[in-house]
Amino acid sequence: MTIHPGGQNICGTSIGVLALESYFPKPPGHIKNPSSLPFTVMYEMLDGITVPELLNNPNGAMKDRIIEAAKRLEAKGVRAITGSCGFLALYQNEIAASVSVPVFVSSLVQVPMVYQMTAAPVGILTASSSALTQVHLKNTGAGGIPVKVQGLENTSEFATVILRNERTAMDLDAVAEEVIAAGRILIESAPEIGAIVLECTDLPPYAQQIQNALSRPVFDLTTLATMVASCVIRERYTGFI
Repeated sequence: MTIHPGGQNICGTSIGVLALESYFPKPPGHIKNPSSLPFTVMYEMLDGITVPELLNNPNGAMKDRIIEAAKRLEAKGVRAITGSCGFLALYQNEIAASVSVPVFVSSLVQVPMVYQMTAAPVGILTASSSALTQVHLKNTGAGGIPVKVQGLENTSEFATVILRNERTAMDLDAVAEEVIAAGRILIESAPEIGAIVLECTDLPPYAQQIQNALSRPVFDLTTLATMVASCVIRERYTGFI
């Protein structure tokens, strides 16, 4: 006989997502598009905390709200917690210390691993290179690791819709072109880069195009979440001897 303690309104969710408020399109591959994810998710909405707000005005009250949201996700039964913006790296350590499940609120936590795997500088494609600081890198264990950074703050479509929140309609093809162009600038400026980490959660939908254009391994939040989900919910291997 199996007795479960209960206490959860919804069961069977592996990854909890701290979700910033945004209304632009999220194509397949985005952490806020559950139709394309190979694991179950639960979202905890951070109403009023937008991408521009997190990048330009992080503060103690915001951190407290995010930590409380993480605690709610844990109470609802998720097995690990991530976030919908890589700049949540600012609070990675505090969030992880506040709950008892694994926390990876930014894909930047992969930078040390990628460096160990390639023994080469790590290229980071970020929403905004001017907003990405050493604090973000240090809080994800990437302080002191050789990185090369290229931002998207000087783009047209991406910056208008995502960074400045000026409208919700978005030209996906234009964004893809801008992202690939930024990636090419990154590689041309530092051809010694061994692999790419996509800081921004809005970039995984274009990861295959980025890899095809740059001929480098590409790591992002969605691939990281897939790995974590497979670790916190282990399944039996199939096969034969």
